[in-house]
Amino acid sequence: MIKTTNNEKKKIKVYHRKKNVPEKSIIKNLQSQYDKIDERQIMKFADLPLSSQTQKGLKESQYITLSDIQRQSIGLALRGLNILGAAKTGSGKTLAFLIPVIESLYCKQWTKLDGIGALIITPTRELAYQIYETLRKVGHYHDLSAGLIIGGKDLHFEKKRMNQCNIIICTPGRLLQHMDENPLFDCSNMQILVLDEADKCLDMGFEATMTAIIENLPEERQTLLFSATQTRSTRDLAKLSLKDPIYVSVHEYSAHTTPEFLQQSYVICELEDKIGMLWSFMKNHLKQKVIVFFSTCKQVKFMYEAFCRMRPGTSLLSLYGKMHQLKRMNIYETFCRKQHAVLFATDIASRGLDFPDVDWVVQMDCPEDTNSYIHRAGRTARFQSGGESLLVLLPSETNIVEKLQDSKIPISMIKINPNKLQFPHRKLEALMARDCALKESAQRAFVAYVKSVHLMQDKSIFNVKNLKIDDFARSLGLITPPKLRFLQKIKDSSTNASTNTKTQTNKEKESSAIQLLKHSVSSEEIDSSDDMSVNNFEEKPKTSHFKHPGNHGLVNNNDDDDDDEILTIKRRNIQIDPLIEPEEMQLKKKKSVTKAAVAKKILKKNIVPNKKINFDEDGQEILDTAKSKQSDIGKEYEQEEDSGINIETAKKALLYEDSFDKKRFKEKIKEKHRKEKQKLKNQKKQTSEKDEESDADYSGSEEYESDGESVQSNLSWLPDPDEIYGHGPQSDDGNDSEDSNQVIDDIKKHKSIKNKFENAPDETQSLRAQKRKSLSSKDRKNIKKTRQDVSPFDSLHVDEELALQLLRD
Repeated sequence: MIKTTNNEKKKIKVYHRKKNVPEKSIIKNLQSQYDKIDERQIMKFADLPLSSQTQKGLKESQYITLSDIQRQSIGLALRGLNILGAAKTGSGKTLAFLIPVIESLYCKQWTKLDGIGALIITPTRELAYQIYETLRKVGHYHDLSAGLIIGGKDLHFEKKRMNQCNIIICTPGRLLQHMDENPLFDCSNMQILVLDEADKCLDMGFEATMTAIIENLPEERQTLLFSATQTRSTRDLAKLSLKDPIYVSVHEYSAHTTPEFLQQSYVICELEDKIGMLWSFMKNHLKQKVIVFFSTCKQVKFMYEAFCRMRPGTSLLSLYGKMHQLKRMNIYETFCRKQHAVLFATDIASRGLDFPDVDWVVQMDCPEDTNSYIHRAGRTARFQSGGESLLVLLPSETNIVEKLQDSKIPISMIKINPNKLQFPHRKLEALMARDCALKESAQRAFVAYVKSVHLMQDKSIFNVKNLKIDDFARSLGLITPPKLRFLQKIKDSSTNASTNTKTQTNKEKESSAIQLLKHSVSSEEIDSSDDMSVNNFEEKPKTSHFKHPGNHGLVNNNDDDDDDEILTIKRRNIQIDPLIEPEEMQLKKKKSVTKAAVAKKILKKNIVPNKKINFDEDGQEILDTAKSKQSDIGKEYEQEEDSGINIETAKKALLYEDSFDKKRFKEKIKEKHRKEKQKLKNQKKQTSEKDEESDADYSGSEEYESDGESVQSNLSWLPDPDEIYGHGPQSDDGNDSEDSNQVIDDIKKHKSIKNKFENAPDETQSLRAQKRKSLSSKDRKNIKKTRQDVSPFDSLHVDEELALQLLRD
């Protein structure tokens, strides 16, 4: 209401409060209008019987008109019915379940003390974040608390505030983690369960997680399932315990399953030309917003890094599963804000994300099925806006076009203008040569793509044998393709399987031969009238038998024997079972033994673990006194089976064991001293023996009589050296000869004294020193002089004469 005054001519808005109306009456009035909702007449959110808080939030968020799925599902959901909602991508399914969740909790006057009232489960973190942001806008004026529970965030922060949340928006893995680990998580009062992208949540990838979650949820609840490709299998619905669900399919009878304003086309391109085609496409669409889908995370990582190095002229972003959660959310927000950008992404960005104003969606790898194609292409042309989709196919993947057309997807073929193609292979090779990390990323992307093609289920479309692996590696800048070890393992397993089949066929042939043998044995006519005992058979001569290669029967070596004696029976009425199934025998022998049974057996045998027992030659146990108790009290204490430790008995046992330890210590010291004494004795004996040997060496050349004088050995048998060598050289000068003779006599005298001095065994060290001193200085000078003057030939003669003189003396 607008009010004007004389003093001020400005327009001032004045809000008058309505009269205080009890909230319960307002809620009853709203609930009474739910049955009167007519989907044909309602066109705006204001026409729905919603609370004023919700209407205000919708108006501020600029949500005015209703979409088809919202018009048909909101009224049914407000009545508390279970709904299966299927609609095209970008048709506004998020508000179709958020408004009933907010209104139902508002009508039940839900507070923070009531705990969790609604669970909204989505397959991806980005979609959960998007739903959370939409809920904040629409339910801003409600007194309800909401929590975003996704992986990659602080788990402890979430645990503390879990009991304060009324609406939880989560992914399956993190929700199950809180159910298992968080004691504050309580969903016993939960009213509504919502599955956004329900076909993906109930897929094989989330099957085990979702079954565990649903088992913990209360059975009496309202369930809402929404997706662009909704599942209607009874198995999935029975798993969710849905009772009388209403299937709401807005576009079930429409001409196309994809948005009407979406232009779809496909291109046939060789594998090695894909990167060149993408580079050329980006160069020609620099001022547009593009999402490029790849099949694996490693491909997205490599393409983003390589294209950033080559600088195509537009901003690049990447979004894949192995990134940090905060980085993923930042990339999602930045791409939503940008007007011109290229986003490389995996299928993580194909489910439910609402990227505004996307011009192109390029699918570089063939999608797994038609559902994944619909979700990828649905990132553009959202909510009656235009967009284009391009699918890049290999020549071997063209069969998917027929499947897309059978699913009401209008797609047409276009051709690439070869004049506008640009191939950046040389740039990639140069980058690989410079950067080893980029080369490793390319190798991982190569292996990941080949593996993804191999793991696809539809082998009529995806076949690894049709890929040109070498050319694809060169297009990535790799000179040699990396090794594909998983393909080698598959080949080895196939060869092993073929060998196993061959062995099985051989075994089957052998079994058929043995069956023929049994048949021949049974067909033999044996006279039952001849009652022969075992002894009679043993008395007969034994005949050797063998299998004939060309005959299935048995042939006798003895040609003289009759045909009746081909088979000799040793025992009667015995069934011949040549084939014993090895698997059955192994099952009989091997019984499943649990760990508990093994433990019981050990307890019965009274086996103490980690105990070593030694025995002597008589078989008696050798006790280790250091480890076992010696006293009676200590033994009794060890054998006690009472739980806990009795301190008093333990003290007594330690006192008694201490006395034994002291005795053992004393014995060890005595043994140590005894060994040291024995060692000293052995050393003394060895020294004395050495002295005796040295004395024997000195006395070996002479023999001693009782009076101590030496007895010379009889050397008369030796020849006379004068006869052999003569008297030595004589010079012409007589003086010189006399001097030499005198010198020789002095040397003889000195050497005789020296030999007597050295060979005297009984003389002490002092006497020997006195004898050395007794030599006159004159004698020493003469000895030195003779050593210098005498020639080497003369010294030989002198030595011989000295030896003879000594022998004569």
